[in-house]
Amino acid sequence: METSGLNPNDYVGVSFWIISAAMVAATYFFTVERDRAVGKWKTSLTVAAMVTGIAAIHYFYMRGVWVDTGASPTVFRYVDWLLTVPLQIVEFFLILTAVAVVRAALFWKLLVASVVMLVGGYLGEIGAMDYNLGFAIGMAGWLYIIYEIFVGEASKISASQGTEASKIAFNALRLIVTIGWSIYPIGYLLGAGSDGGAMLNLVYNLADFVNKIAFGVVIWIAATSSSEKA
Repeated sequence: METSGLNPNDYVGVSFWIISAAMVAATYFFTVERDRAVGKWKTSLTVAAMVTGIAAIHYFYMRGVWVDTGASPTVFRYVDWLLTVPLQIVEFFLILTAVAVVRAALFWKLLVASVVMLVGGYLGEIGAMDYNLGFAIGMAGWLYIIYEIFVGEASKISASQGTEASKIAFNALRLIVTIGWSIYPIGYLLGAGSDGGAMLNLVYNLADFVNKIAFGVVIWIAATSSSEKA
């Protein structure tokens, strides 16, 4: 009787297993380290743990589907991202509100841009709209977020009112959003509309590993640094 299992030569499958374990470890770490933080930084670490925790749940499921079928339908990715990307946007808002009074409108602008980015990419990947049009819409949402955190209201608040710890966190996070998130469009283009292709999943797995965990680590560094100086 044949039994399904992970093929050691299946690099995509191996990457699913590695990232599943890494997301669980990161979630535990951020949760435990929350006790070292003070004030609003506790909330930031809670959100970081939520991001990796949600991702861990999806990765456990996606790796099982991949091992059994050799595919991981695109919808699993976007359900994950629809939850975790807005939470990462929340992190920017939390960093700013920890040091200044911030208009709620700023949060909603960033949130809407992240949703536009995700919806455009999803509709293009599943073929509900032209592939290139979906890519363009997704890129527009991402570029607006980059504009806002580098030269827009969010950037100005951080520069003028941020503490040393909050500025370090904000600057590091926007580099992740710019450089780290650029891996996702590469995966999108390499996928060429395929549903669950090997290259597509390998690139997306790498992007999630870098962005979700690194995002949380930056928050942890800032939170513990701020707490030690308090």
